[in-house]
Amino acid sequence: MKHINYKFSGSSTDFFFAYGISHLKKITDSRATILITDENVYEAHSKRFKGWNTIILKAGEEFKVQATVDAVVEKLIEMEADRKTTLVGIGGGVITDITGYVASVYIRGIRFGFIPTSVLGLVDASIGGKNGIDVGVYKNMVGIIRQPSFILHDMVFLNSLPQQEWENGFAEIIKHACIKDAAMFAELERNSLKTYRGRQKSICELVQRNAGIKIRVVQKDEFEKGERRLLNFGHTLGHALETQYELLHGQAISIGMTYACHISEQLTGFKQTERVVSVLEKYNLPTYASFDKQKVFDVLKMDKKRERKEMNYVLLERIGKGVVKSISLKQLERIIQDL
Repeated sequence: MKHINYKFSGSSTDFFFAYGISHLKKITDSRATILITDENVYEAHSKRFKGWNTIILKAGEEFKVQATVDAVVEKLIEMEADRKTTLVGIGGGVITDITGYVASVYIRGIRFGFIPTSVLGLVDASIGGKNGIDVGVYKNMVGIIRQPSFILHDMVFLNSLPQQEWENGFAEIIKHACIKDAAMFAELERNSLKTYRGRQKSICELVQRNAGIKIRVVQKDEFEKGERRLLNFGHTLGHALETQYELLHGQAISIGMTYACHISEQLTGFKQTERVVSVLEKYNLPTYASFDKQKVFDVLKMDKKRERKEMNYVLLERIGKGVVKSISLKQLERIIQDL
């Protein structure tokens, strides 16, 4: 158990690493708190929600849309939620995104916190204050950047996580290693998913290490003017694939990282593509895929990282050293067509 308060530009977040959900009562008044979760988490852990007001949503990325936000807002009005109410999102990235977004717009902003229940949520989605929803084929097109008051890690939630969701989360862990931590990359090469699933200490340490990487990047560049863009490694192409081909986030990002390595070979002289691909495959993630390049480029060019006729694309110089290169859309279209 470790409690650390991290400061951001205009706020701070209390992180409770390896605590239990029972600690939630010490962080927030249960009478003025509403939990938001999905059907899968609730069914697997219903006892843990006893005594709390809870809103249960349908599970899945397809529900990360404005209609769900509207339904939650109507429910909050019905429950007479006011400025003193705290919302707590208990789930994976979809639930934390919706909770943070609703909390930021409901009566112009109320307090919120997260208990992430997936590997992806623990190491990535819940951290950094980006909360938003999808619009059609465009991922996270609407949203805000606002930090949660607290994030509590209860590792017991991972016990009910299906194998595919472990793999999904490891895509973001491999991403962090690629852009920022060569030593962690070597550790991932030595170990396997079985190692981390089988040893609580190993997964706890790995989660905290990844949370630390993301927190430090966000502290330096909360509103994504520079350094924070590195966290999008694999995401530009990945997000376009995710919505077009109904892939899990981690699967799409894994394919995106594979092709970002090949683009890096052309533009930065990167020479370690094979190592990245073999680690992705070791954690059972897809790497190469055939896709409609024009269709995917047409979605990709509307990505939030575009600035006029240029795209800020995250590439690797070497494992552990990510860089952001501005590529003209014309050049990028040629590169995508040639993949």
